[in-house]
This record gives sequence, C-alpha cells and structure tokens, in this order.
Amino acid sequence: MRLEDENESANIEDRRGNGRGRGRGIGIGTIVIVLLVSYFTGIDPQTLLRLAGNQQNSQAPTQQPTNSGYPASDPEAALKSEMAKVLYKTEVVWSEVFRSINSQYEKPVLVLYRGQTPTACGLGQAAMGPFYCPGDQKVYLDMAFFEELKSRFGAGGDFARAYVIAHEIGHHVQNLLGVSRRTAALRAQMSETEYNKVSVRVELQADCLAGLWAQEANRGKAFLDPQDIDEALRAANAIGDDMLQKQSRGIVVPDSFTHGTSAQRVRWFKRGFEATSLQSCDTFSTGSQ
Repeated sequence: MRLEDENESANIEDRRGNGRGRGRGIGIGTIVIVLLVSYFTGIDPQTLLRLAGNQQNSQAPTQQPTNSGYPASDPEAALKSEMAKVLYKTEVVWSEVFRSINSQYEKPVLVLYRGQTPTACGLGQAAMGPFYCPGDQKVYLDMAFFEELKSRFGAGGDFARAYVIAHEIGHHVQNLLGVSRRTAALRAQMSETEYNKVSVRVELQADCLAGLWAQEANRGKAFLDPQDIDEALRAANAIGDDMLQKQSRGIVVPDSFTHGTSAQRVRWFKRGFEATSLQSCDTFSTGSQ
C-alpha cells in the first residue's frame, strides 16, 4: 500500500502498555458472594468468577479517543500510524457511501490493546481476535494478532492488515444499516446450528464490504500495489472456518461454522472488490453463499 501522504484518523484509542487495557480486579466481597452462590447452586466458582469479571469490566469507564499511550519511542509506532491511515480511508469511503443513500456515517473508534481490555460487550481478550462491539461502536484489536497472522497463518503484508481492519469496519457498517439488529433478533428463535448459518452470512457480508471499501478507496485515491489484493485473499483464505478447524482439530465440522469457509471468504471479498453498490453484498438472498 502507498499511504505515505495519507491523513491519520483521530479515532484511535490506545490502551497498550499503560495499565488501562487491563481489566479491573474482582474485590473480596465479590469473591465471597461467588463462593456462596457456588455452594448453593453447584455452579463451578471459576465460571461465576469469569462472568463477574466480564460484567465488572464491561461497566468500567472507557477512554476517549486518543493517540497517546506509548511514548515517542514506541516500537509499534509505524504500525499504529498505518492503521490510523487505513481507518481514515475507511472514514472517507463510508462517509461518501452513506451520503449517496441519504444517510450519515458515524465514525467508529479503533481500540488498540494487548492482552485484555474492558468493552461494552464484556471483557475483550487477545484469544478472541479482532472484533467489533456494537454496544460502544468500537473495533478492538490486540496488536499481537498481526504477528500471529503472519507467523501462524502465513498471511503477512500491509494490505492483509488493512483487510482485517476493513472487515471489522464492515461490521460497523452493518450495525448502522440495521443488519446487526435484525440478525441478532433471530438468535432466540433458532437453534445454535441454524443461527451459525446466519452468522456465516453476516461475516461474509463484512468480507464483501471490505472488498467494496478497497475498490472505492483505490478509485478515489490510488494506493494499492499489484500484490495487495493477493495479500487480502491469502488472509481471507487463512482464516476460513474449515482451514482453522483443520489446523486445530484435524477435522472439519460444517455445522459449527460461524465465519464461512476459506473459499467463501475469498469469493465474497472479490465480489465486493468488483461490486457496483451495497446491494452487491447481499449475502442473505437465497443461495447467495
């Protein structure tokens, strides 16, 4: 990617390395209550403590967007700058797309952290990977994820990183368009297996929206190098449900898919990159997968 002369978004919240990204501890009073509840209900106290921690951290005050966090000697300064520039380019594109449909784009915040951090959706942890929380309209990204993406999945490169951010911003777009609300309402009406299929369509649409963003951003101000789309496709292929299950379990269980196969993720990103409108990313039509 060519981002040297690009602006940086101010909507970055840096929680790395200064204690703000660590969830608040659980007090002795809470522990006593948890042990009592465990005694009378038979529920594993570790489960109750984990739930209490998630609840406490979800209510913790969150910081306003800031570019402070690490000192000027931050070893990840260049990576942080890259992400701020990618985020800015998503803001430009989606603001224009929303204007074209007579709506207004609300810019999300990108939270950078390491280890764990409180969110409006509970305690965010590195093991969860990058995620979007509709409760506070923030994207959460543990910086170690990009290291894993390169070393474990062989999907390094600056545009692979941009694809990850664009995918999560795609979830924000879905939230603003009401897709998230409508699909979440289906959860109580469906079995886990049935809802997993809905989840796959949600994730594939986010992939498509990431592709649509890449096309629109490059049309407005060319920044892509010839190999960039291949980097995104390698990343999409590496984190398909079938690929991940094969690596971790040795077997593939389609009924448990929540994000789509490698082939599906690649196909929908490419469809978005060739799309002419938001309607091109309708993954919910019958037979659209």
